[in-house]
Amino acid sequence: MTGTVSAATLAARGEPDPRESADRLLRDLRTSRRGLAGREAARRLAVTGENVLVRSGRRLWVRELLRQLTHPLAALLWLAALLALASGTVPLAVAIVVVVLLNAVFAFAQERHAVRAVEALEAYLPQQVRVRRDDELVTLEARLLVPGDVVAVGEGERVSADARILSGSVEVDLSTLTGESLPVARGVEGRLDAPLLEATDLLFSGTSCVGGEVEAVVYATGMHTELGRIAALAQRTEPDPSPLEQQVTRVARLIALVAVGTGLAFIPVGTLVAGMSVADTVQFAIGLLVANVPEGLLPTITLALALGVRLLARSGALVKRISAVETLGSTSVICTDKTGTLTLNRMRVVRCWTPSGTTTVDPSATAPLAGARRLVRAAAACTSATWDPSAPAVEHGDPTEVALLRAAPLAGLPVPDHADRLQVFHFDPALKRMSAVHADGRDRVVLTKGAPESLVGLCRFVGAQDGTDLLLTDDHRTAVLALVDAWAREGLRVLGVASRRVSPAEPDRLERAGAERDLTLLGLVAMVDPPRTEIAPAVQACHSAGIRLVIVTGDHGLTAKGIAQQVGIGDAGTPVVTGRDLDAMGDAELDALLEAHEELIFARSSPEAKLRIADALRALGHVVAMTGDGVNDAPALRRADIGVAMGRTGTDVAREAATMVLTDDNFATIVAAVRSGRQVYDNVRKFIVYIFAHATPEVVPFLAYALSGGRIPLPLTVMQILAIDLGTETLPALALGREPAEPGIMEAPPRRRGQNVVDRTMLGRAWGLLGGLSAALVLTANLVTLRAGGWRPGADVATGPLHHTWQQATTMSFLAIVACQVGTAVAARTQRASLRRTGLLTNPLLGWGIAFELAFAAAVVLLPAAQRVFSTAAPEPWQVALLLPMPVLVWGADEVWRWRRRRARPTAAPGPTARP
Repeated sequence: MTGTVSAATLAARGEPDPRESADRLLRDLRTSRRGLAGREAARRLAVTGENVLVRSGRRLWVRELLRQLTHPLAALLWLAALLALASGTVPLAVAIVVVVLLNAVFAFAQERHAVRAVEALEAYLPQQVRVRRDDELVTLEARLLVPGDVVAVGEGERVSADARILSGSVEVDLSTLTGESLPVARGVEGRLDAPLLEATDLLFSGTSCVGGEVEAVVYATGMHTELGRIAALAQRTEPDPSPLEQQVTRVARLIALVAVGTGLAFIPVGTLVAGMSVADTVQFAIGLLVANVPEGLLPTITLALALGVRLLARSGALVKRISAVETLGSTSVICTDKTGTLTLNRMRVVRCWTPSGTTTVDPSATAPLAGARRLVRAAAACTSATWDPSAPAVEHGDPTEVALLRAAPLAGLPVPDHADRLQVFHFDPALKRMSAVHADGRDRVVLTKGAPESLVGLCRFVGAQDGTDLLLTDDHRTAVLALVDAWAREGLRVLGVASRRVSPAEPDRLERAGAERDLTLLGLVAMVDPPRTEIAPAVQACHSAGIRLVIVTGDHGLTAKGIAQQVGIGDAGTPVVTGRDLDAMGDAELDALLEAHEELIFARSSPEAKLRIADALRALGHVVAMTGDGVNDAPALRRADIGVAMGRTGTDVAREAATMVLTDDNFATIVAAVRSGRQVYDNVRKFIVYIFAHATPEVVPFLAYALSGGRIPLPLTVMQILAIDLGTETLPALALGREPAEPGIMEAPPRRRGQNVVDRTMLGRAWGLLGGLSAALVLTANLVTLRAGGWRPGADVATGPLHHTWQQATTMSFLAIVACQVGTAVAARTQRASLRRTGLLTNPLLGWGIAFELAFAAAVVLLPAAQRVFSTAAPEPWQVALLLPMPVLVWGADEVWRWRRRRARPTAAPGPTARP
């Protein structure tokens, strides 16, 4: 166990023992409590390397490539190759093996591309760390940490390296290392005899701080950390296939099993009933296997999802799992916070209330809040944020607290540096308040800020501007809360501020309950955070798409409702459910509430409430996207189908738990991500239609050959099928994965949870309409060519004058399939809309793919070397003319089918009350 590393082992590694005294550890690391100089840190970085976990992938690529060579679809092609070899058709066996190898290399390359697409996103949001360099606390990328650095770790931040605590205390989530779900306390004091992971004065890379603040000296980075040692020992787990990949794999296996069953069953039927030779029946079985195996399907899906990840990244949404792209498209409920997501997250103080009256901030005044100095001083001091007026653009911490710091100069006060802070009780989402104990000369004072309804009940007095305290009566409380409601209706965020002088008889270390009692209410601070201009159109898009919107916020209900109405969420009758109301509800009542109202506002909500709401919505069959930014939001982010963390204001813990991270903290980006998810899912369905449609014209000619007992010669050779599946089909399928969003994509309701990507309608369109028409055209071209060359049923085409005619006929079958592929590719670009709405030239990649397809087909039938390999012959002009209308016929038939669907089921844009 890594937790029992001895001092001797550490010494043998040349590493300092972190359990020795702090002063000795600092000496061994050649550093001090003031941290390292920038130049020294740069020198150490050159020696120790970056603070990253090195992924050992030297043999992984071999295993991944072998997996592509042995998956069930490849196994069927191996079987076809063995049958060809057993029947003496060596060139065909070699060709099939080449196809398997090329397809495996292609699939392997696409999977590596997908993995790189996801891993590359880490560069967009590098983990940040606060570190002392040149005796100043600065923010750097965590990869630049070196042993000897002194770092600051606070609530919501991830620990970026193994470190020894020098000052302060924290609660840490060690579950990544120990599996222990409950946070543990860590501080300055430790035991020398404790195992390493149980040492109470050490922090470990990969763990998360859930409360408190410390400074610690780094003693190990990168692969030398405990997390690095575990990573070096553990094998990297294989990612689970996405639901979409599982569905398509099941369908492909079903098709393959049908092909195997049909092929094997026909061998005795063909020989005993139809009178065919064993060699002919084996060749028929091989043709069925090759024609039915959708070789390029799975890698094409992987590539489409990887492209979706990159598309979302350009929109500002960083998806951490490739499978999440498909889930995004089926989102039916978005549970969103208010602050920073619907609003700009640029808080500024606009009003203050004290017992002396209300003060409104006048930007043109020198000190507009001078009359509320006592209130502003306490509010600014009771923060954990930092802001320097000399560099006003640089700020660190919660925007609400930064707004309080910015208010200090407006009252003629210096910005507090918290140097006199003795103790802090961090913001508690359940209590809705934060407190700090500060030194005031020889006395101590408790400063508290938070939700007014949480704070007023703890107050016994109300403070005047001159420092005197008056008894707080029930009438005062009623008037204060009425003012809070009035300001909240205007969309203002209101905080209450209170204080208390600590008696000398009280202990040096106060408990929270003992500190937050008998407070003096100093007043109220009102802040404005205007909604983003782009939110209203995004909300309208959600309404059109049948997506429900639920606001889950810790803010006052009336404030949230005011902002919601400004952006188009809900109306005057939209229910506002407080955290207290929600706690009083049973699960059945919550389910009934969620079913009865399309849009709701949950106010003064705790992180536990978010988790409960997400569970309830999922139990009702919804696909839920949940936003969050705090440490305690992590369980709800993990439980939701799509956990959405804030990239700018979110904590490291929230970003770690989330499926998607917003680089701009913008609700509109969520809606754009849903649109992109729908686009990717639709594109997957489009190229599945395209690939499946070609199975019918490839299989039907073999059936005609078999059912005629060989009287109709083989209309298509297995080599020509391989040329279609690997040569002409691949690039247009990939291009369909890049198809622009179909018109009206956000005017249809979300798909149901668990809805299969392949359904009966899709199969009917692919195999019946597009495939059936293509098969009829292919057989027509084949038989017309045979008849024009003098063929009669049963005539020998293996030798003699009809052999060239047969070659021309199979060539026409091959070219007819290619021509029908062109029509199918154009038709598959849209599932409902007409080509006129979509635009013929809106996907230039498809144009290039079709151009390559035609060029490849021309090479197969015109080049002498290719003619020998694929048994083709150059077509005559009248035969080429016969091919020209085929793409239009295939596309036209599908266009009529889609027109009838639109008339039968017109797409109506659902309103805000539409059910998904």
